[in-house]
Amino acid sequence: MRRFVEEADRGQCTLLPECLDNFIDESNPVRVIDAFVDALDLAEMSFEVEPAATGRPSYHPSVLLKLYIYGYLNRVQSSRRLEREAGRNVELMWLLGRLTPDHKTIADFRKDNGLALRRVCTRFVELCRGMGLLTTASVAIDGSKFKAVNNRDRNFTRAKVERRRSQLEESVARYLGQLDTADRQEPTEALATKVTSLTEKLTKLKEEMGKLAAYEKQMLASPDQQISLTDPDSRSMATSGRGSGVVGYNVQVAVDTEHHLIVTHEVTNSGSDRAQLANMAKQAKEVLQTDALEAVADRGYFSSVEILACHEAGITVTLPKPQTSGAKSDGRFGKQDFVYLPEEDAYRCPAGEQLPYRFTSEEDGKRLRRYWTTACQNCSLKSQCTTGPERRIPRWEHEHLLEAVQQRLDANPQAMRQRRETVEHPFGTMKARMGATHFLTKTLPKVAAEMALSVLAYNLTRVMNIVGIKPLIAAIGA
Repeated sequence: MRRFVEEADRGQCTLLPECLDNFIDESNPVRVIDAFVDALDLAEMSFEVEPAATGRPSYHPSVLLKLYIYGYLNRVQSSRRLEREAGRNVELMWLLGRLTPDHKTIADFRKDNGLALRRVCTRFVELCRGMGLLTTASVAIDGSKFKAVNNRDRNFTRAKVERRRSQLEESVARYLGQLDTADRQEPTEALATKVTSLTEKLTKLKEEMGKLAAYEKQMLASPDQQISLTDPDSRSMATSGRGSGVVGYNVQVAVDTEHHLIVTHEVTNSGSDRAQLANMAKQAKEVLQTDALEAVADRGYFSSVEILACHEAGITVTLPKPQTSGAKSDGRFGKQDFVYLPEEDAYRCPAGEQLPYRFTSEEDGKRLRRYWTTACQNCSLKSQCTTGPERRIPRWEHEHLLEAVQQRLDANPQAMRQRRETVEHPFGTMKARMGATHFLTKTLPKVAAEMALSVLAYNLTRVMNIVGIKPLIAAIGA
């Protein structure tokens, strides 16, 4: 094969395409990439198809799109590595027609076509639905943190600024003390050198203090009181490990529970999952084009407002409630130890007394009904129940929805195991392909485009494993 390539470079071989076809058989995944991209209407996807009126003709977007899909399928995501592979990889020679774009052209294509790349990812999900792979109206929702192109030392929060200022002040005090000690000693050449070094260090520390003050001003002016200097959209986020964290993005996915295909995804720079449940579930319902949807998530998504929004959208959610009761953590009875009696509109406490309804109030935009009894003063279990005059129980006006969520979880204790087996699979695969690295682009729109390529590569791999390469090519051409 090397001989054919060398002859082609010298202009002595005219049979190179035919030679390459001998090495790219019908079961090669690159044929799927070729068929899928050729079947797309790139102008509809918002790619710039027509070349510029001046200058040399540009590469057709199909060429660069094929190159990127191949790269993300094969763990080659850097534009410089893709440039090298285009010149030496036989599969890419066949796929690109022996075109070899330079790394700047490759990088600019990903940078400038974020919306179009996300639409290509969506188009493949539509293809999966047309193939009958997304017939189960059931998804698992989860989020995972991905590192950004931003070192932790280049991210500032209020706590980090205070900690860094304290460190700088300690260093200044230490150097000043050393200078005072030097002033009390007999002058020597070595001492003069030491004093000069200490003076230079103090000058640098003063510059650092000035920079830190400027960073603090920017940080306090930011809506979330946090800034990142390298990638301005990235944010410091806590991870599951104790005391650990990452400066990056929170990637949300909704995964089909039958074939583990990513139905929809979204890149956010919010470290919390609490406000993401309804958004992801509604997107999944729209993509699956179903009237009802079942969604399962972990306790990080538990929010009464989000659960109500899902109910109103025809989405049935199952997720555990986090144990945040202060009374329970102090060894006293929690709200779950009180039983609601719908016919009496009252609660029954562990001592058997009824807590009738008293009044309704509004808190954080939610209407809460309040229940208590005057029998607490003489109760033998009072010390295990409350430290106040009586125990008061609040009930949200849509509390029955939360109770229904808990009943579904009790009826299906394997739901959380199914969630882990479903949604951890794609995250593990995508992070393994990325390796111990980070996103290669900066700012949220460009990172979203990069994530779309990762999701597309994952879904392509899943479908090729499920139905096979030839049936997938046939479905693309249908």
